[in-house]
Amino acid sequence: MIEKRSLADRVAEAIKRKITEGAYTPGDKLPTEPELMKAFGVGRSSVREAVKLLATMGVVRVRQGAGTFVAEPSDNDIGSRIDAADRTELDEVRKILDIAIVEKAVARRTEKDMQRMRLALEARKTHAKNGLLKACIEADLNFHVAIADATHNRILADIYRSASRHLLSEFNRIYDGTECFAASQPSHEKLLKHIVAGDLKSARRTAIEIVEEP
Repeated sequence: MIEKRSLADRVAEAIKRKITEGAYTPGDKLPTEPELMKAFGVGRSSVREAVKLLATMGVVRVRQGAGTFVAEPSDNDIGSRIDAADRTELDEVRKILDIAIVEKAVARRTEKDMQRMRLALEARKTHAKNGLLKACIEADLNFHVAIADATHNRILADIYRSASRHLLSEFNRIYDGTECFAASQPSHEKLLKHIVAGDLKSARRTAIEIVEEP
């Protein structure tokens, strides 16, 4: 059962990625079960479970007798709300989430998760030192997304990633240098140290310090 769930998760993620990349657009009908089975090399039960997962997330809509269709955006869809939000709202949401993801990541992080954090943080430091603003902002985002993924909560990680990505272009516009990233590097390194050590109290305190930095 665990193996089937794992296969279903992979198929769901692959279909979701195709939707994100534009291979399937809102309103499009997904391939039939046999076609999906052939495309992903899995059995019927894995395909059905993957579709159920996507339907639960609101990514697709299953119409009895008609097939499975990519869901149309709606006013109640979180992605649509993020699209419509202004920078102040997004920044506020991200700061709240920054603390939430740290709390969960401390308890659930794996060695692979921590390695991703280390690599992103090292890239952040290098780019800040060399004055490469765009690369530095991207590395900063990657570090925090790695923490979000370490929660192993797909919904929380997806919401965090969406909010952060929408802020990316705004960050490129408002920052004119990497000085603030260099100045905040020690606090980020301290945060990683506490996450690795599994020190929830210190990690949370440091996360609060970081969201309050300019």
